Amino acid sequence: MDTQIVQQLHDGRAALERGDFRAALKLFRQVLLRHPDFADVHNHVGLCLSFLGEPQEAIAQFDEALARNPAYVEAHLNRALTLNNVGRVDEGREAFEQAARYEREGRGEFSAAVAARLANAHAAVGDLYAAAGAPEQAAEQYRAALALRPHFQDIRNKLAQCLLQQDRPEEAAAELQRALEDNGRFLRARLNLGLAYARLGRRAEALEQWRQCERQDSQNPQVRAYLSTMGVQAEAADAQ
Repeated sequence: MDTQIVQQLHDGRAALERGDFRAALKLFRQVLLRHPDFADVHNHVGLCLSFLGEPQEAIAQFDEALARNPAYVEAHLNRALTLNNVGRVDEGREAFEQAARYEREGRGEFSAAVAARLANAHAAVGDLYAAAGAPEQAAEQYRAALALRPHFQDIRNKLAQCLLQQDRPEEAAAELQRALEDNGRFLRARLNLGLAYARLGRRAEALEQWRQCERQDSQNPQVRAYLSTMGVQAEAADAQ
């Protein structure tokens, strides 16, 4: 993650805290253009839209956050409140029940909501280290976040990216496999799993992961680039 994204996240959160929802929304949307798998940013966008009187769009953003992180208690709660505000009371009740279930599952030293905030704070520090080109320190922060909220698979994907940067593809693959067990449609995690397999010399498994990505999103430029690269490599091997 580069320094521009880190600054946009910082400025967006600051704008959200002071109630400047339009400014926050603009900044968070800019982040999502480059990092669409950030569950917390989808949740922030949903909050902004809700405060700006766009509840249906807000619900869609909370759904996006939960598609990436099903155990995101705050997103469940925000979704529940917004559903109630538009008269979808039964769905709102179900969303509250889901939040309560994850809250109970996450009980430990801290409540699930507090643990989620602490995990996101660790992840934010990890992002700063990653932007500074310090993957080892970033990985430490991501591990601290996951110790608090192990189902935050967007953070697990960031940890795996740090491990890949440290030339530790086997450890990265293990983290990504765990992320995909929890959320099989996490496209970026599957892309990275293919990359980890490729670095381990497991070309057939890498290709299978990227083909699954292609079936999920055939127009994704990164998917197409990886598949093209693998095809070029295969042709070169056949020519030898």
